[in-house]
Amino acid sequence: MITTDPEKQIPVNKEDLFKNVISHSKEYGFIFPSSEIYDGLSAVYDYGQLGVELKKNIREYWWKSMTQLHENIVGIDAAIFMHPTTWKASGHVDAFNDPLIDNKDSKKRYRADVLIDDHLAKIESKIDKEIEKAAKRFGETFDAKMYRSTNPRVLEYQKKIEEISGRFKTALTNNDLVEVKQIIIDCEIVCPVSGSRNWTDVRQFNLMFSTQMGSVSEDAGTIYLRPETAQGIFVNFLNVQKSGRMKIPFGIAQTGKAFRNEIVARQFIFRMREFEQMEMQFFVKPGTEMDWYAYWKEARMKWHTSLGSPMDKYRFHDHIKLAHYANAACDIEFEFPFGFKELEGIHSRTDFDLKSHEQHSGKKLQYFDPEENKNYVPYVVETSIGLDRMFLALLSDAYKNEVLEDGTIRDVLNLPAFLAPVKAAILPLVKKDGLPEKAKEIMNILKFDHLCHYDEKDSIGKRYRRQDAIGTPFCITIDHETTDPSSANYNTVTIRHRDTMRQERVKVDQLPGIIEEKVSMKKALKSLEA
Repeated sequence: MITTDPEKQIPVNKEDLFKNVISHSKEYGFIFPSSEIYDGLSAVYDYGQLGVELKKNIREYWWKSMTQLHENIVGIDAAIFMHPTTWKASGHVDAFNDPLIDNKDSKKRYRADVLIDDHLAKIESKIDKEIEKAAKRFGETFDAKMYRSTNPRVLEYQKKIEEISGRFKTALTNNDLVEVKQIIIDCEIVCPVSGSRNWTDVRQFNLMFSTQMGSVSEDAGTIYLRPETAQGIFVNFLNVQKSGRMKIPFGIAQTGKAFRNEIVARQFIFRMREFEQMEMQFFVKPGTEMDWYAYWKEARMKWHTSLGSPMDKYRFHDHIKLAHYANAACDIEFEFPFGFKELEGIHSRTDFDLKSHEQHSGKKLQYFDPEENKNYVPYVVETSIGLDRMFLALLSDAYKNEVLEDGTIRDVLNLPAFLAPVKAAILPLVKKDGLPEKAKEIMNILKFDHLCHYDEKDSIGKRYRRQDAIGTPFCITIDHETTDPSSANYNTVTIRHRDTMRQERVKVDQLPGIIEEKVSMKKALKSLEA
C-alpha cells in the first residue's frame, strides 16, 4: 500500500477516526445498517455496491494464496445446515459459551472475559506510555528492551498483568465463574456506561442459533446455523482425501457464512451475529504439528503484511486459555482504532475433531500412510480469519483526511490497488466535443478486465475527490488533445495516481497493459513466495 505524506494528514483521535470510518462506509456505499428503514437490526450489516467488491477482492486474494500457491491445498463449499450431531461431536453444544455479566445500574450486558482483557490492555498501555516518555528523555541511546526489564514502575505493571492473567487463566480452566467475578471486583472494573461496579454474577450463555427443519412442526427437528465453517471440512475429510488422492500433509480451505448469537455485539462489523470466515484446515502427521504450526504462523503474518500496513500494526498473542481441542493457539492481532484485537486465529487442533466425529458417527476418519504402512488419525493445524474483520482492518488503515497545498481537504482510501473496488475511473474533461464518445470507447476496452466507473458530472476536481474517497487508484482523463489529430498528444490520455496525485500522459493503446500491471493481484501473490 502506498501511503500518503503523514504531514498532510489531519490529526484525529482514534475514537473520532473510527466514527469517521463508519460514516464514510455508509456515505460511499461500502456498508449499510441492515433493515435500516425499520430502524435496523442490532449487529447485522449489509455490504453496499462498493463494499461487496472490496469484500470479494479480499476473499479472492486469500483463496488464491491458499489454493493456487499450494498444490496440496484444495477448496470446498460445505452446507450451512449440518446434521445436529455434528455440533455435539465438535463440543459446541456443551462448551460453546461466553461468560456474561450484567451491570445492575446501566442494565447493560458484557462478556466478562472482554472486560478483563480490556483492563489488561489499559495496564499494557501504561507500560507503553512509560517507554515513550523514556525514549523522548534519553534519545538515540535509549534501549527499550533494557528499560522494560529494569524500570521499577514498568516491572510493577508487568507483575500486575501476570497476576491477573494467571488468576484469569486458572478461573477459565476450572470454569470458576465466581472467581471470574471476583477478578472483576478486585480489579475495580467499572461499567463503561454507568461507571459503577454494581455487577451481577457471571453465567454462561450458548452462542448457537437454533431452528427447526421439517415440513410440519410436530415432525420438525432442532438443527443449528453453523457457528463456524471448520466442521464442514472435518466431516468431508475422507471425501476430499480419496476423491483428490491427497497425501499428508494437505489442506482443505473454505469461505462462508457463520452465525453466532453474540449478546455483546459491538464495534461496527468487528463482532456481528452473521459474519463470514475464511478457514483452512491443514492435516499433518502426528508429531509434526508444532513444526507446521510455526510454519503457518509465519506464512499468515507474511500474507497480512503483504497488504501494505506496517509491521507494528500486527502482533502475535498467545491464548491464555487453550480451547478444548488445541495444544497450541495464538491470534494475529491488528491495531484497530479501538486497540489491538484478534484478526486471525492459528490453532493446533490435535486429532480432536476427527476422533470425535469418528466416535459420534461410527465411521473411521483415518488416513493410510503408505510410507508408514499404517492408518492413523491426522492432526490438524487451523488458520481461521474473519473476512469482515479483515475488511474493517483494511478500511480503517486506508482511511485518511489530508490537507492539500491549496488548503482544501480530501478524504482518501489508500487501499492496495489490487483490492480496490473500482480499478479505474474514466473521466471526459467536458460533456461535449466528442470527449464522452472517446471516453466510452476507452471504457468499453477496459471493462472486460476491470471494474471501471464512467463519470462526466461536475468539475474534474470534484470527480477526482469522489474517486479518492472510494479508493480508486487511477483516474483516466480524456481532454481535447486526446481527440485532436493535429495535437502532439493525439490519442493519449492523462492517468492520475490516487496516492501521489501525480499525472502522466500515456497512449490510449497502452492503457490496458498499464492498468493491468498496476492493479494485478499477481504481483502481490508472487511476493508471498519471495
